[in-house]
Amino acid sequence: MATRRIAIDAHQPDPAVIAEAAAVLRAGGLVAFPTETVYGLGAPAMDEAAVRRVFEAKGRPENKPLIIHLSRVEQVERVARHVPDLAWGLMRRFFPGPLTLVLPRHLRVPDVVTAGGDTVGVRMPDHAVAHALIECLGEPLAAPSANRSGARSAVSADEVLADLDGRIDLVLDAGPAPLRVPSTVLDLTSVPPRILRQGALPAAEIRKWVPDLVE
Repeated sequence: MATRRIAIDAHQPDPAVIAEAAAVLRAGGLVAFPTETVYGLGAPAMDEAAVRRVFEAKGRPENKPLIIHLSRVEQVERVARHVPDLAWGLMRRFFPGPLTLVLPRHLRVPDVVTAGGDTVGVRMPDHAVAHALIECLGEPLAAPSANRSGARSAVSADEVLADLDGRIDLVLDAGPAPLRVPSTVLDLTSVPPRILRQGALPAAEIRKWVPDLVE
């Protein structure tokens, strides 16, 4: 399989290019796309077969769950069975942005996305291309970083292709990811809330809203 690379404006993405990428996703293909943190490798979150292709392309262990990317806050209720008041407050403050919230998983989310676990990670990327792609697709994307498992997270289309050329269908090249650091992962299913991965959003900022935060 030859991986196509299409240049796209990071701030005003061409709707025709976005529609082409969404069509690839609907057909079961894999698309690498930019976010403000790193490049993600996306598949429709509810398409179990497509999500399995993400694992195959990356060589990712099946016991490592994927993060679901949203374009609208209300989409969280499609993938989480319970959204506590704290989560809504954090989403109002930090979405879109480099924060992933771990919430109780809705049963409609395929096991492959959550590695069979009872929780699901969700975030809303702060990048026009990612937002437009999810909006055009009409459903959330399950997306880890767009690189082989164990490699450094890809922060440009060049790095995506260095790892995944011939293994995925399409790369949307919007230039380097602005932050170049993965999202911070905050588990809201634990009491008190706990940071599972330090990332682009400093813990000190989260602590302003979550005083009992555990790092």
